[in-house]
Amino acid sequence: MKNYLDVIGIDVSKLTIDAHIYNRAVHRVFSNTPKGYKALLSWVQGYLEEQSFFFCFENTGHYSTNLSVYLSENNIDYVEESPLAIKRSVGIVRGKADRLDSAMIARYAWLHKDELSLSSPREQSIQELGRLLSFREQLVRDRTGKMSSLKEMQALLSSPSTDSCCKIIKKTIHYLTKQIEALEGRINELVKCDETLDKNYKLLTTLKGVGLILSCQMLYHTSNFKRFDSWRQFSSYCGVAPFEHSSGTSIRRKNRIHHIGDRKMKTLLTLASVSAIQCDKELKQYYKKKLAEGKPKMVALNNVRNKILSRAFAVVKRGTPYVELQKFVA
Repeated sequence: MKNYLDVIGIDVSKLTIDAHIYNRAVHRVFSNTPKGYKALLSWVQGYLEEQSFFFCFENTGHYSTNLSVYLSENNIDYVEESPLAIKRSVGIVRGKADRLDSAMIARYAWLHKDELSLSSPREQSIQELGRLLSFREQLVRDRTGKMSSLKEMQALLSSPSTDSCCKIIKKTIHYLTKQIEALEGRINELVKCDETLDKNYKLLTTLKGVGLILSCQMLYHTSNFKRFDSWRQFSSYCGVAPFEHSSGTSIRRKNRIHHIGDRKMKTLLTLASVSAIQCDKELKQYYKKKLAEGKPKMVALNNVRNKILSRAFAVVKRGTPYVELQKFVA
């Protein structure tokens, strides 16, 4: 990053944004709307010259998306940082308030400005894909809850009220299933409308165990494979990369994955690995080889998860579909 004279830390909430200019030690609250963003820029430019500062705020999903898009459209430098990274860097904090949080974010950005990289908003198609996937996940969760309720109801003694409840729940499950199918159709249409998305999607689905949802989630989280330089970085992001655990001469534990990671991606990769072991001869042999080496089942399965990620990045990088070499062996 270039040499900046100051940084503005922003705590983003649903209705308001708290801004704190670090070196000037001034604070002000604005509305979380385009009108508020315009007032924010006017306020900051009253203290600092243009391009002599940058903004820093936490990635809070929908609440911070509009702010990042507005700053990008106005060519204002900003950093959208992980909330956990900021929280872990400040040490012991005894109070909690939006004003204090904005000052904390400004302090973090100023102290780490040489290590931070400027952010940019995701492409429109990627944002749309993320919203559709998120809503589909909500519907799937609702349907799973209704299916559990139906199972409990059916275990009760038959009665007019129980039968009526079961009929209503079955109709709800059927309706949710139709809505999920409609969303999946919309996801397919969205992917086909973008040439690069469609190309990478088709490459990913040539992998055994990788279907519509996992491939689209990978496209979204990697910003169409532009966000991460290698599959190892993405593996760490998903929480399936093993790390060393040792200290001095007394602690020498086996490598293990860290609990911090994207749980959704980890779950999808686990399901894909179980499926791939059943239908991919190479991965099945690889899995059995790891078990024969004495590795626990979950460690062997994690190796398969990483294999899938490495293959995904390989096919996208090469631009050619995956070919199962074993079926060509004499």
